[in-house]
Amino acid sequence: MWFEFPAWSGFAVPIVVLVALLAYSLRILPEYERGVVFLLGRLQQVKGPGLIIIIPVIQRMIRVDLRTRVFDVPPQDVISRDNVSVRVNAVLYFRVIDPEKAIIQVEQFYEATSQLAQTTLRSVLGQHDLDQMLAERAKLNSDIQQILDERTDAWGIKVANVEIKHIDINETMVRAIAKQAEAERIRRAKVIDAEGEFQAAEKLAQAGEILASRPEAMQLRYLTALQNVAGERSSVIVFPVPVNLMEKLSG
Repeated sequence: MWFEFPAWSGFAVPIVVLVALLAYSLRILPEYERGVVFLLGRLQQVKGPGLIIIIPVIQRMIRVDLRTRVFDVPPQDVISRDNVSVRVNAVLYFRVIDPEKAIIQVEQFYEATSQLAQTTLRSVLGQHDLDQMLAERAKLNSDIQQILDERTDAWGIKVANVEIKHIDINETMVRAIAKQAEAERIRRAKVIDAEGEFQAAEKLAQAGEILASRPEAMQLRYLTALQNVAGERSSVIVFPVPVNLMEKLSG
């Protein structure tokens, strides 16, 4: 028994192959993507966005996302300059500005940037004291961002921002810092009290000099003292007597 195939069946396989090749050859890149195209292993050009035609076997295209990426730097063990052990994590914002360099100059640019961020974070923070880490976080963020941006420039990557999220200190060190802060507050209170006593003593000395040089001022002071005593409910009133008057009486 013989079966007869339609006349068009001989064209089915070529048509299927042609459709498959066409589907493989056509690529659509959105606005935020670029395609780095290689021709027989050599860099040809960067294409996109829009419709891209790739010749199968001969050409190969690698997609590169140009949007800003957010990378959470894992907690890093850092020993500060004053030998305090802390755990620090941060967040990194970067994007690809040159797709050609990002593909050719470094393998897995995302992983490379991640590892560089971790080592730079430890290196920069290790050069500062714990007090500087806690008080100068904005400056540290700027320093880390600048170093990363310079080192990743050859990879076609722009580091937009670095933010230190947490600086974790062990409980022993937290108690020590609390004691130090309390001692610092007590010291400042004593200094302020001493400065007040010193200023009061200076004013009293100046007042004594003025009263000694102006006898009439001394007399006014006596009258003021008598007025204050008379206004109080007291059964004993003390009358100040000038020293020069006592000298005259004794003479």
